[in-house]
Amino acid sequence: MTLEIPTREELYVRYVDQLPYTPYPVQDLALAAWFESEEGVLVCAPTGTGKTLIAEAALFEALHTGKVAYYTTPLIALTEQKFQEMQDRAVEWGFRREDVGLVTGSRKVNPDASVLIVVAEILLNRLLNRADFSNVTACVMDEFHNFAEIDRGIVWELSLGMLPKHVRLLLLSATVGNAGEFVGWLATQHDRKIRVVEGTERKVPLTYEWVPDKFLNEHLVVMAGGDEEGPRTPALVFCFDREECWSVAENVMGKDLNLSDEQKKELHDRVNAIDFSQGAGPKLKRLLHRGVGVHHAGLLPKYRLAVEDLFQRKLLPVVVCTETLAAGINLPARSVVLSSLVKGPFGEKKLIYSSIAHQIFGRAGRPQFDDRGFVYALAHPDDVDIARWKVKYDAIPEDTRDPGLQKAKKALKKKKPKRRETEQYWVEGHFNQLQSAPPGKLYSKGPLPWRLLAYLLEVSPEVEGIRVAVRKRLMDDPRIAAGEKALDRMLLALQAGGFVTLSPEPPPPPEDGQPPTPYTPTLAQPTPALGKLLAFRSIHPLYGAFLTEMLIEADAEERIQAMESALEMPGPVRKRLRVPLKMLESGALATSKLDAELIQRGLMIAKVEKEEEEEDDDDAWEERPPSFADKLRSYFDHVYPEVTDVRTHPLWCAGELIEFGGNFNKFVTSLDLTKQEGIVFRHVQRMIMLCGEFERALALEVDADANPANLAWRAELHELATKLTESCRVVDPTSTDHLIERIAEPDMIDAEAAKLAGGAT
Repeated sequence: MTLEIPTREELYVRYVDQLPYTPYPVQDLALAAWFESEEGVLVCAPTGTGKTLIAEAALFEALHTGKVAYYTTPLIALTEQKFQEMQDRAVEWGFRREDVGLVTGSRKVNPDASVLIVVAEILLNRLLNRADFSNVTACVMDEFHNFAEIDRGIVWELSLGMLPKHVRLLLLSATVGNAGEFVGWLATQHDRKIRVVEGTERKVPLTYEWVPDKFLNEHLVVMAGGDEEGPRTPALVFCFDREECWSVAENVMGKDLNLSDEQKKELHDRVNAIDFSQGAGPKLKRLLHRGVGVHHAGLLPKYRLAVEDLFQRKLLPVVVCTETLAAGINLPARSVVLSSLVKGPFGEKKLIYSSIAHQIFGRAGRPQFDDRGFVYALAHPDDVDIARWKVKYDAIPEDTRDPGLQKAKKALKKKKPKRRETEQYWVEGHFNQLQSAPPGKLYSKGPLPWRLLAYLLEVSPEVEGIRVAVRKRLMDDPRIAAGEKALDRMLLALQAGGFVTLSPEPPPPPEDGQPPTPYTPTLAQPTPALGKLLAFRSIHPLYGAFLTEMLIEADAEERIQAMESALEMPGPVRKRLRVPLKMLESGALATSKLDAELIQRGLMIAKVEKEEEEEDDDDAWEERPPSFADKLRSYFDHVYPEVTDVRTHPLWCAGELIEFGGNFNKFVTSLDLTKQEGIVFRHVQRMIMLCGEFERALALEVDADANPANLAWRAELHELATKLTESCRVVDPTSTDHLIERIAEPDMIDAEAAKLAGGAT
């Protein structure tokens, strides 16, 4: 007997009836619009307005109609969290946990389930590979304001254009300033007519407070003590520097954070049950026992997860974190505290973007526990000193005749604290400015990724199809014109590298002083070499292909240097992982070929012998000769002068880890990197991925299996990856095993997205 499929109206009634509470206005409007609309809905509402409940309606519909629905998020950590939540919902609705699947590229669970929770790049990858979407009924795109993100926004943009018309869209976003313009563009350029539901009110309203006269640790004690309405904790304290997170947490540790005896016992028991013996673990364990957590990318994944779990169990009154926690996992608190309103490198700090500020503000107030959320911004400590001094100074009347008071006032005047010229300050006006800043707008940003261009040309050499996609972007006319010119330059670079053959043939380079001849290719016929670009996900694919050609004659140390330099690493960590001086004067490829090539082309000055050898110390740093990675980059820039989006930095990390016998804890401890060990750990994991990518690229070479040098390098890569994997598995076996699964089944199309993003920086 065939089961009768319920109508959307019936599903709407069923869904609302099973909710544990009455939806508030924006949820009610969005749910009605979703079940009524034929093509979809864009929901724009502030952080903390319960958009997940709206998303669940689309998944509820798919499960009850025997269809498939996708739920996309921008971050692996957020995807993992939504997966757990949706499995719980499926059980509540009478289905199995196995009916909800997860695909992130690093992990697959129930990949053939009816509801698939995926990172955004997985959806685009399946669309590009012409996966079967005939049974797909809906696609939810959470955190859709990432459409305007400069590096990865094009992933959402292309997915919108490629999804079949029968797939309904549910786009969930923070408030945006041009919703009408966006849906108009979607209708005009992609023939999709979706409805807009906008809300400005939060279910839990926010109270903003500027704190001019308290230091952070003092203010947190006041918050923990609370008032007649109760404590203002749990609180997330946002800092904009990973090192600062530790110093803030250590200053707070030992203060009375108002934990009950029962909470303290459970906290101690749970912390003692976790292995915190390595790296930053002992320091973090000591903080956790006092009710203070730290959360940023410098922590190992297992430590971050432990902090998240303890906070969600209401055992940590305070977690000190970086701002990406606000844009990632759902970890709401009663209060958020901003210890600063500026961020950036020393001497270049600027007021934080309003979009970041609104995401941080939105973490305050938990709908299930709070009737208000609290947002605090603290003055600079120097200004706190000045404010306190002023109170003391003003307390003594100017016209006092008391000799003792006159003397005290004079002494105070001499000790008046001042602002420092080397510091950058913020004031209450900046806080007010961030609160009232208008929402951001949805516009296309960022260039076409090289790897995606290569993939599109593999599908079809017709350039016009790609050009049409560029013309359809949500940009003004000058930017669209610039995008078309950029596409032509990219195609010329691909021909110069031997990856495509262009038709018509490009004109010869102009003579000196002459303008270039206008040129627009119509066909870009792939050569066998184009497949190399598709092999690289972790680094710039053009640079990866360049390295496969250059490094065939290099020695093992040179290869590691070259590979590591192409993986991004934060500057403060990179400075501690610089290439030793002893490695700058040697190397098979450098001494036999590369140095001579660079000198001949005027890209490097011939070495002048010195009487005494420089020592490898900080004083010699400014006069160090170029590293092997620097030399390679100079040569690449000479070969590809039009390619300007490659980022490289010389460093020696994985190589030095091998020198430490693969002992990761000894390595980071010796280099004083325990507070940044999560950054280093992720770099080593990405190095493992990169070894696999180079292996695949080398296997694509003509007669690869008959070339002894090619075979030897592939064996070397495999051995290096094995050693690094063993090191990582000792540190964090769970995330390492997920990584190995990811390498075995690559499922990403975008180099930026292939970074091992854990949802925090």
